[in-house]
Amino acid sequence: MASDLLHVTVLSIFVSVSATLLASAMAVPLGTVMGLHKFRGREVVKTFTYTLYGFPPVVAGLLIYLLLSQRGPLGSLNLLFTPAAMILAQMVLVFPIITGLTMSSVSQVAGEVKETAMTLGADRWQTAKTVLNEARIGVISAIMVGFGRAIAEVGAVLMVGGNIRWHTRVLTTAIVLETRRGNFEYALVLGAVLLTVALIVFFVLKRYQDKGVKI
Repeated sequence: MASDLLHVTVLSIFVSVSATLLASAMAVPLGTVMGLHKFRGREVVKTFTYTLYGFPPVVAGLLIYLLLSQRGPLGSLNLLFTPAAMILAQMVLVFPIITGLTMSSVSQVAGEVKETAMTLGADRWQTAKTVLNEARIGVISAIMVGFGRAIAEVGAVLMVGGNIRWHTRVLTTAIVLETRRGNFEYALVLGAVLLTVALIVFFVLKRYQDKGVKI
């Protein structure tokens, strides 16, 4: 049981951290651009992004399943029922959250900071970097919320991962399995470990946020 617990814990951390980092690498720049610039259809894009906050995990799981299945366009990669598929599913759920929250944070500081930076002769890249640093507390919060969504996910990862022991079983899917089996004590242990992992990650990010370290 101890080795099983260790495996699902490590895999949970790996999948969720990977999904959050990969999604952030795309979502933070996109959210920054959307928060900095006004363009035709901006409000439509914002509304669509906010709508995706509530994207049903089972729908995300179904889309990824169809994409990676043998009849799907990426079926030849044989990624279905692997950790990679689980990471992809979590990325789909996390991406709009980090994008939208980053956009909101950047929008709140963009006006005054952007004008000041350009007055001082900053180019577009320097201006964007300055605004992003001013909005870093909100951006880190966006990443924290994204990770929270990822680590707690069960529906999508169950569909594309298959909950295979020693291969794709993570804390959330293990909790579902043990509850169905009636092993409530072990399910509670898994739940406690899940909360502890989330607490540690959030604590580290919060310390980073409080220090005001520049992005």
